[in-house]
Amino acid sequence: MQIKYLDQVRARNPLVHNITNIVSANFSANGLLAIGASPIMADSVDEMDELAAISSAVVLNIGTLNANKVEAMLVAGKSANRAGVPVVLDPVGAGVTALRRDTTARLLREIRFAAIRGNAGEMAHIAGVAWQAKGVDAGSGSADLHAIAQRIAQQHGCIAAISGETDYVSDGSRTAKLRNGTPLFPKVTASGCLLSTVVGAFAAVAEQGDILHAVAEACTVYAVAGELAAQRLQPTQSGSFAVALLDQLAAISAQEAAARSRVEWI
Repeated sequence: MQIKYLDQVRARNPLVHNITNIVSANFSANGLLAIGASPIMADSVDEMDELAAISSAVVLNIGTLNANKVEAMLVAGKSANRAGVPVVLDPVGAGVTALRRDTTARLLREIRFAAIRGNAGEMAHIAGVAWQAKGVDAGSGSADLHAIAQRIAQQHGCIAAISGETDYVSDGSRTAKLRNGTPLFPKVTASGCLLSTVVGAFAAVAEQGDILHAVAEACTVYAVAGELAAQRLQPTQSGSFAVALLDQLAAISAQEAAARSRVEWI
């Protein structure tokens, strides 16, 4: 896969505004710094209109919701839409509770998203497909993930990215099937949340009309960095992996990511 946006992220240092959950804030901020972006982690509704408008991308993560945070997401998302700033949704545990279901539906109704990135259970809920999710984990099911990604992209006019053992990134007509990664990813809390912020950074520097490639590249670079971080680690060394992942996000080159990428366009 051609890797053309990684160096641009590092050169342009996009400001990525995150309204995220308490579990992921620190890890996501450090991951963005590692890959070359500039994070801001804020959720006071009083500054959302200003912050979103001056950001390069906005990432909304529903992992730990409350009424004030929902209001802040709506203000930030709408401000970003007006300013032409790409907005990314991470629908953590979208189908688990009424609050998460209602919030996800409202965000999708009132905000235009450039990309939605989640695990299989979260994305199946958005697509209205039966799936046995387990809390905020992916759970299990037999539905066609490619079809789910296509349906979400078509319904919401965005890029849909499903993360898992195999990733699917679709614009509704073209889909990248990504086979990079490591079993250590789900052993580190907020590894998916960090990926969503990386998607935001790549979306921020994407050329007009090329958001599909930018999101697919973000997922590929992240997965390859994970593979490199997991080298020589035991399956029990999830703590070491978390630190090594940050190191690899800082060290990985476009050439290395391209050489190691295992991407099929379908």
